[in-house]
Amino acid sequence: MSDLPELDAFDLPDWLGTGPVTWHARGADRTGFHVLGALVGDGGQEQPCDLLAVDQAFPEPVAGEGTRRLAHQLWRNGQVLLVTYAERPALAVPGTGFGADRVVEVVGRLVKAVGARPENYVVALRLGVVRGDRGTGG
Repeated sequence: MSDLPELDAFDLPDWLGTGPVTWHARGADRTGFHVLGALVGDGGQEQPCDLLAVDQAFPEPVAGEGTRRLAHQLWRNGQVLLVTYAERPALAVPGTGFGADRVVEVVGRLVKAVGARPENYVVALRLGVVRGDRGTGG
């Protein structure tokens, strides 16, 4: 697997940093390593924003070694890696899946990346979309 193309948080829409936003879980793959999602503003604006657990390796690796290493490094430093996966923007994080706590932490790191106020963000999960936290903790 090759490395995933990186995106810059400054290329995301300005409204993500200026007003109320809700991240909605829309669905997940069978194993839970890729959660489809979208950021939705109060005015109805919508920005695709998936979650991607980069350590998933079966039946094939999700990301190349360089992407995995950078995701772990940024996570350790309180940041999150923004990439393109399946032609959609995604937040790439260590681990193999997502539990509710991990989802909130990932979106919180996006909030910092776009310079938004944490109290302006809400996370909306769908039952059955996220499974137990299978993060690496590091």
